[in-house]
Amino acid sequence: MTAEFASSYDEPMREFVAELIRFETTDGNEAPAQAWLEGKLESLGFTTYKWVADPDRLANHPEFPGASELEAMRVADRPNVAGVLEFGDADAGPTLILNGHMDVVPVQDELWTSDPFEPRWEADTLTGRGAVDMKSQVTACVFAANSLLDSDADLDGRVVVESVIGEEEGGIGAAAAALDNPYPFDRDAAIIAEPSDMRVVTATEGCLMKRLTVTGKPAHAARKWRGESVLPHFERIHHAFESLEAERGRRVTHPLYEAFDNPWPIVIGRVNAGNWASNVPGTLTAEMRIGVAPGESLDEVEREFHDRLDTVIEQSQWLSGHPPRFERFSVQFSSAEIDADEPIVGALQAAMAESEIDDTAPHGETYGADARHYIGAGIPTVVFGPGRIEQAHFPDESVEWAAVLQAGEIIANTAERFLS
Repeated sequence: MTAEFASSYDEPMREFVAELIRFETTDGNEAPAQAWLEGKLESLGFTTYKWVADPDRLANHPEFPGASELEAMRVADRPNVAGVLEFGDADAGPTLILNGHMDVVPVQDELWTSDPFEPRWEADTLTGRGAVDMKSQVTACVFAANSLLDSDADLDGRVVVESVIGEEEGGIGAAAAALDNPYPFDRDAAIIAEPSDMRVVTATEGCLMKRLTVTGKPAHAARKWRGESVLPHFERIHHAFESLEAERGRRVTHPLYEAFDNPWPIVIGRVNAGNWASNVPGTLTAEMRIGVAPGESLDEVEREFHDRLDTVIEQSQWLSGHPPRFERFSVQFSSAEIDADEPIVGALQAAMAESEIDDTAPHGETYGADARHYIGAGIPTVVFGPGRIEQAHFPDESVEWAAVLQAGEIIANTAERFLS
């Protein structure tokens, strides 16, 4: 990292990110922070744009739930904000999007060692909700773009810094921007600055969100034999799905995912059975996340799990007469991938090499990201940012500040290369 970028932007970036962390931007509460950011962008010389998601448009999106669930998300009342800088002959050059999300996941205060929404500095480590996911990255994008105003390079084009809402709910703001371009110009490439541990991520995994409902027959515990417990039936289904998970891990391969022990995991995150301790449980609901490999569709993976469930049903007299429901719920995440030969990838790799980062090879990630929305709209998009995903969503979420400064410099260098 050059001393020039750090010396110029260290203090203003610290102040900027501290203010962002103080906003409690859990889902639905982003508006005050977005208004503050809009004002800061304008003060730095950006031309600003705002847009809100159209619930009717998202309701027809294959990854989003129906209109009633979207209404509960209040998507229409949550602004997305962007700032645009133009260079040289802007229409003659490309437009690069630098994207981050303003929303953060909720906190359990008792698990934190300090106030989650009051930034805490310990040496060069920043702790606070959003420190790594992803207010530090939004800050890095703002100052990376702003630094280009002092560039001596001959640049043509635009750099757009986006702060979107609802990423943790499936990418509401990014999906809206992908469906309906909020700008009066085209977009040529994007960097999603999610925590990638300073690696080039060209492929992100998808996930299928499914809800399983099993019906048995309740009975008083004193007459257990007159009931039909759902638990053994669920266990058989669970084992069948785990077996399919292992099979898929061996059969579905991808060169960027060879390092992962379990590349396409299934996680049953919630199970609710019965309604009374002294009753045979007659109902069970389980909600799960199923990994989808780059190149696979949500539909084909869904069919595999439905087929495996059908096999379990056929082997059970009870389930054959009382078939479980297995349906999608919440937001789905498609997998996404771009070619490593895309110009934005090459520009990023060259900038990383200049900052003496050895690993510039493309990687795949097992999380989903807003990149999929832009890639789906034909915009080559790479994920790159400071911090580790292991720190995201957890108590005492933190990021190493030196990595944030270095990422800002690399993103600025990438943009400069892409526009020149």
